Amino acid sequence: MTPARSATAARAPFVLLVVALLAGGLISLLLLNGAVNQDSFELNRLQKDTTTYTDEEQALQQDVDRYKAPDALDRRARELGMVPGGNPAFLNPDGTVRGDPTEAESAPSPSSAGRTHEPAAATTSAAPAAKPSGAASARTSGTSPTSPTTGR
Repeated sequence: MTPARSATAARAPFVLLVVALLAGGLISLLLLNGAVNQDSFELNRLQKDTTTYTDEEQALQQDVDRYKAPDALDRRARELGMVPGGNPAFLNPDGTVRGDPTEAESAPSPSSAGRTHEPAAATTSAAPAAKPSGAASARTSGTSPTSPTTGR
């Protein structure tokens, strides 16, 4: 009977080893599955955050586009007391003046809120102004807001 008993005794550690390996594999599989599920929830949360931030970015971009529209810039400049500039004049290299300069319209200053303010007379000429060439003509096309005149 000793040979039968030794075969059974030799199988016991092998069975315990196989059971331990299966249990360890099962526990590892459960931990791995839990980590994957946790990462899935994190991914879902990050995708929602990305959607929220994308919507916020688009709303802010619409605000920027609305603020930089020409009519909005003109309205805001007038609220700040800015007025369109007059006709510019340019100096030629020989020192002669090219163009017919006019003074910008004056706006009421914020310090004279209660007083009446007469605008400075804008001088206009019946003769057409000489057209500047190159980069200077790009500056003269259209009107751009400038700072208010200083009481001249």
